[in-house]
Amino acid sequence: MCDTLCVLADGGALFAKNSDRPLRELQVVEVHGRRAGGGRLRTQYLELPDTGAAATVLSRPAWLWGAEHGVNEHGVAIGNEMVNTVDDPRTAPAALLGMDLVRLGLERAAGAEEALDVMTGLLERHGQGGVGDDVNGVAYWSSFLVADPGSAWVLETSGRSWAARPVVGGDAISNRLTLRRDWTRASPGVVPGTDIDSWRDPATPTGFADGRLAASRAFVASQHASAALADPGAPSSAARGAVAHLRDHGTGPWGAPGGDGPVVPAPAEVAADGTGVTLCMHIRDFEATTASMVAELRADRAGPARAWVALGNPCASVFVPVLAPSPSTAPGAVPGLLAQVSTARRFAALGRAAETDAPSLEAVRAVLAPVEAALWGEADDLDADPVRWRAFASSASHHVVGALDTLAAQGIGLPA
Repeated sequence: MCDTLCVLADGGALFAKNSDRPLRELQVVEVHGRRAGGGRLRTQYLELPDTGAAATVLSRPAWLWGAEHGVNEHGVAIGNEMVNTVDDPRTAPAALLGMDLVRLGLERAAGAEEALDVMTGLLERHGQGGVGDDVNGVAYWSSFLVADPGSAWVLETSGRSWAARPVVGGDAISNRLTLRRDWTRASPGVVPGTDIDSWRDPATPTGFADGRLAASRAFVASQHASAALADPGAPSSAARGAVAHLRDHGTGPWGAPGGDGPVVPAPAEVAADGTGVTLCMHIRDFEATTASMVAELRADRAGPARAWVALGNPCASVFVPVLAPSPSTAPGAVPGLLAQVSTARRFAALGRAAETDAPSLEAVRAVLAPVEAALWGEADDLDADPVRWRAFASSASHHVVGALDTLAAQGIGLPA
């Protein structure tokens, strides 16, 4: 389960995603440089011709080739969601996973519509299928939100079939189909006027997604008129709001980097109607948010391409500023500790401790919030110089590890 959103503004786009995965699965954030084409490329289950790759920052489950979300040097960002349809994914042969399509779209496209073309072309040619949840042995279809600085698309799939529509102003997706008859592009065989909701599996309730989708759409609506992305003097003001939204425990945004306000505990239980399944996900003994990203996709490209990435539950983590790839700074700069499974394991342990009671979460935030605020303040003063950002990445690793060690000494989380 996941939640993805984008806001299109005068100065560019804001993109954000929480990636929700099985508890025992760990996710890492990696930077990948450009790759020349030629030869063969191995995805999770298929081997494809390698057409080359743009520089990317990717967040991926450690056992998968594909990515849950990411951003490339051209300012394209993509995230995917699990969706349930009348087509049974268990009967499909292993082919491309939704996560493969996220990564291939980022590697091969210089804009949102080009990414849509890449992803749907691969889907039609090679198909979709295979286990995407190794812990529970689950296969599933995906929907996608694809954004660049000036445009975005919602893409929904069922097997090899797909439909898509452009985003106006902003939008959000969650773990349910959202397209109706408003699609403008579709795969061959989709009859004009088809209500894409007719693809929805009637046996699968949508309550677990409806509340999160409504919250994200409300956030998008609140941000739509914001000019924050157009203001070079406040490069992360919109991103701070997005982080607070990704920390939502069902009562609204909280915990903006550098902001004040009370700590909001996670819901104690999940009801049958989906109540208690929140943006910052804590489904005890089953699933949780394992990684998050916020990215500013700037239209003018005058400033550094910025992103903020976190491992584990947003409420019990640090959104670390990174220099996203760009034509002038490729491949960007990302702290190396975010690519380490051991780091992901430590943040996952914090998430499990923080969801037990409010005092535990307050103790975690008391240590992590000052570190996050300091990192955001320092990053806001950096220009696009990759040398300065690499030095910052090294310093950020030191501060984050220090915070994790402090909590471990208090008996919260895991030691190094």
